[in-house]
Amino acid sequence: MTSSSVATMTSFALLCLSIAIIECMAGILGNGIILAASSLSCIGSKTWPPYDMIVISLSSSRFILQSWVTLDFLMNIFYEPFFYTENLLTATKIMFTFLNYSSLWFGAWLSVFYCIKVASFTQSFFIWLKLRIARLVPWMLLTSWLCSFTTAIPFAWDVYSVHKNITAPSSMTNSSAWTTTRNDRLTLLIYLWNASTALPLTLSVVSSVLLIRSLWIHTRRMQNNTSGFRDPSLEAHMKAIKSVCSFLFLYVIYFISVLIIVFNVFSPLSNGDSVCVVLMAACPTAHTLVLIWSNPKFQELPARIWHHTNCHVRTASM
Repeated sequence: MTSSSVATMTSFALLCLSIAIIECMAGILGNGIILAASSLSCIGSKTWPPYDMIVISLSSSRFILQSWVTLDFLMNIFYEPFFYTENLLTATKIMFTFLNYSSLWFGAWLSVFYCIKVASFTQSFFIWLKLRIARLVPWMLLTSWLCSFTTAIPFAWDVYSVHKNITAPSSMTNSSAWTTTRNDRLTLLIYLWNASTALPLTLSVVSSVLLIRSLWIHTRRMQNNTSGFRDPSLEAHMKAIKSVCSFLFLYVIYFISVLIIVFNVFSPLSNGDSVCVVLMAACPTAHTLVLIWSNPKFQELPARIWHHTNCHVRTASM
């Protein structure tokens, strides 16, 4: 991500970066709560529940990603010359691409998990997945890490080489051939990166559509029965569908914003680029809040901390 120093930064861009930093810090806090609550529930157990494994992977990747992005924003604002050293720029691109892609994959697997556990399809393949999802989740997560690592290295290497060649002097005779080679290489990587990031998006869309269809079928069946609409499975459907659909909506916005920023559709720190930065920071934080809202276990930990804090304050004041 490129930017200018504070002296040349517009007030709107500075405001957007400040908002993005606040959003990232809220996301760090929320993901820390989810990570702590999920880890505490897994301590002492020999086998981790598949839901906790996915949520721990998602929250930890987002925790590191949002911490890194916060540092990135602060460096852009206060110490740009150090930020644009070649080694730091390379590490930043690798880390951002890897963590960003990992969080996208983990979020997609969470949508798939919701669909498999809650939806009530009778197809043999779906039943096979439902019975084996606990054993498949570790392999799904490991594959996501490997895919993210594979995707990050070549993309970041090309960004690094482009930055180095732009800053280095070149002769007029070789500039045309070098530009063609650079553009061909970068275009190929753009296509590969877009295709790879579209995979988790496709999984999320398919999971959401299947879950909506399952909910519709289940609702129609309940209308023909006398059991009413207080079926626990319907409530599970409704809660899962809200989480999955909200994540899908946020995912699409985040996906578009990241593509716009990474490929410099807008000039650095223009109004369009600044708005995309705010959206990119807001979407993961919003989904983290949705996860906390949809799971009572994640709500209990802040309540306990608040209760203990109040007890200690009252004890100290007496």
